[in-house]
Amino acid sequence: MKILFGVQGTGNGHISRASAIYEELKAFPDVDVTWLLSGRERERGCGAIKNFEWRQGLTFISENGKINLLKTARQNNLVQFWRDVNSLDLSGYDLLICDYEPVVAHAARKRGLPTVGIGHQYAFRYDIPLRGANPFVKGLMNVFAPTTKSVGLHWHHFGHPILPPIVDLHLPVQPFVVHFHKVIVYLPFENLAEIRQMFSPWKDHEFWFYHPDALHEDDGHLHLRPISRDGFKQDLLTAGKVITNSGFELISECLQLGKAILTKPLHGQFEQLSNAEAMARLQYATVIDSLQPAPIENWLRNTPPAVTVNYPNVAKALAAWIAGGCRETEQDLADALWK
Repeated sequence: MKILFGVQGTGNGHISRASAIYEELKAFPDVDVTWLLSGRERERGCGAIKNFEWRQGLTFISENGKINLLKTARQNNLVQFWRDVNSLDLSGYDLLICDYEPVVAHAARKRGLPTVGIGHQYAFRYDIPLRGANPFVKGLMNVFAPTTKSVGLHWHHFGHPILPPIVDLHLPVQPFVVHFHKVIVYLPFENLAEIRQMFSPWKDHEFWFYHPDALHEDDGHLHLRPISRDGFKQDLLTAGKVITNSGFELISECLQLGKAILTKPLHGQFEQLSNAEAMARLQYATVIDSLQPAPIENWLRNTPPAVTVNYPNVAKALAAWIAGGCRETEQDLADALWK
């Protein structure tokens, strides 16, 4: 069976999910997958997937913790996007799949071909906790990467056929020690100099900043690191606390590992605002709407007990589902996995 799988490159969550499914699909040698990445620079890669096609796609630009609509409009070349949609060759594929990737989704829609969506965004079809929703935003979310069949992922099913998250963790065989005062700070949409200065007074904690603008530097209790999948995973294992935006994949990993979470959603980003709302309702994390010293210090000094959720191997289940032609219903998948 030949499959074309589109991966949205904006944010690392899509990359992590694709990498986990990629590894599990190795158990099915009769499945031949062509991976297509869009929404990020080709040079940044596609996680564990080394051989992939690339298109420019669509993305968003953020600055200082919020979406910059003007720069987003300038960055996205709609003419090139529709050229890629119209020129994408879909012949010879038995199955088209995308994780909120618009080039494959719109190319299939234009040709009247069925497409399967797998990803967090597809959970928003259902009545789940929402924040910042309005008809325009919800309409835009529905048309960004439309599919004829979709499987949504979330931290809870909320009474709908939604699957648990794909958690891309490879725990070491040897035991490791968790340091309660070691804090991962992953705020890639914030200004690095500003957050570094903000965290510098709290010398009773060790802060590990992973940021696109960071270089490798150790300055007392402040440790700056460039974005590194392997390095980040290793530091995450031994950290007791995590401060991050409200992206889906990292929060899922923190819940699986039992990390205390302080989260600040990206302003103007409907998905992250809704994720923060869900976390608040589920009592999975402490949510703040802006980075201010007082609430951060209060959380560091009075950190609530961490929540641990033991999610099943969703990537393995989805790989088997894909290899079987995606015939099982979303409800059957959800029922089996939430058990």
